[in-house]
Amino acid sequence: MSNPGQADPTPITHARQLAEWFAAGSKPRDAWRIGTEHEKFGFRRQGGTPPSYEDQGIQAMLEGIQAKGWAPITDAGNVIGLTRDGESVSLEPGGQFELSGAPTQTLHETRLELAAHLRDVHEIAAPLGLGFAGMGFHPVATREAMPWMPKSRYKIMRRYMPLKGGLGLDMMLRTCTVQVNLDFGDEADMVEKLRVSLALQPLATALFASSPLLEGTPSGFKSLRGRVWTDTDPDRTGIPACVFEEGFGFERFAEYVLDVPMYFVARDGILHDVAGASFRDFMAGRVEALRGIPATMGDVADHVTTVFTEVRLKKFLEMRGADSGSAAMVLAKPAFWVGLLYDDAAQKAARALTRSWTLDEIMAMRAEVPQQALQARIAGRELRDVAREVLAISADGLRARGLGEEAYLAPLWEIAESGMTQADRILQLYHGPWAGDAAQALPFCEM
Repeated sequence: MSNPGQADPTPITHARQLAEWFAAGSKPRDAWRIGTEHEKFGFRRQGGTPPSYEDQGIQAMLEGIQAKGWAPITDAGNVIGLTRDGESVSLEPGGQFELSGAPTQTLHETRLELAAHLRDVHEIAAPLGLGFAGMGFHPVATREAMPWMPKSRYKIMRRYMPLKGGLGLDMMLRTCTVQVNLDFGDEADMVEKLRVSLALQPLATALFASSPLLEGTPSGFKSLRGRVWTDTDPDRTGIPACVFEEGFGFERFAEYVLDVPMYFVARDGILHDVAGASFRDFMAGRVEALRGIPATMGDVADHVTTVFTEVRLKKFLEMRGADSGSAAMVLAKPAFWVGLLYDDAAQKAARALTRSWTLDEIMAMRAEVPQQALQARIAGRELRDVAREVLAISADGLRARGLGEEAYLAPLWEIAESGMTQADRILQLYHGPWAGDAAQALPFCEM
């Protein structure tokens, strides 16, 4: 979850303004960029426990990186994020350390950005006795063992999440993801990209599955993170059906967003807890706790960050459905989607492949993937077979860019050809050399 942006005080009184806000993200092809974000779990090398904010933990990590020329982002006097040259470092509720990269033109620039970040992390973490691992779900820690970061919005979510689903607090505390943010050309391009990416997001969840362990033992899932998201909050998660309806566009998505319940409204540095109230009611002055406070476009920008669909529309598209993993897997995520969506022929091929899939079939695939990964099925086909076809389309799209970026798909090809996900390899080690010691997953998955 990224750090808050700057508020826009422009009043909002109609859904059309939000639709125009989305539409303002439309860009010509030469302005399309790649924004990669990834999260990772901190662990103490002695004992493997998750580091707290204090006690030579996450706060010290932020201070160490800040000293390298980053500007701090604070909340009630605590440093909870950093920013520099379009990049930001932020914290998830359980101290998961996140890099939100600057928009880049090529995947090679993304690789250099990631390498520089990981060098800084290693340099600061080493004297603190910390490591950072890329996995989708914490392999050993209980929910109670995870620390809470001093970020105001998390207090509101901590109270509200258990009212909406059984695993919302686990989503907050014990999951890590990698995502890529991509641009669109106009409304028609947005619609096609959103439909393609929502249809294929379960495939990405399968390919990137890296979270088979729960509190030290196999959970029965390959992507436990993927399972967690199915019981977090049905009001704001999943695959919104409206995307596949006739006439879908910016305005229809705006209508959807306005009915998603809010978490908070920020004023003068204070977050007002209005969890459960819809933004539509806020605009109409029907939220008692916000009487006399007009809704603004800045509030919209904050609210959109609390919509947790598998692919999220902002002024760009966020591909959100993958477990975190190794540095190579972090780079494979943008490669997968850039290949599919930044070349016209590849995008059309991906749309042709998925066009006949019904919403019910896509939803059924999404439900199967956390447990079955590449053995799940869609339209009578096993996902491992679909994966090879989709990777071929993505590779063609990357080759058309002429930059040699198709090399970043290598770990995904290995998974699709072998049928062995990161989760399968972790389980193989758990039942073999690790002799049931799940704590070894943390140093094994260190980034």
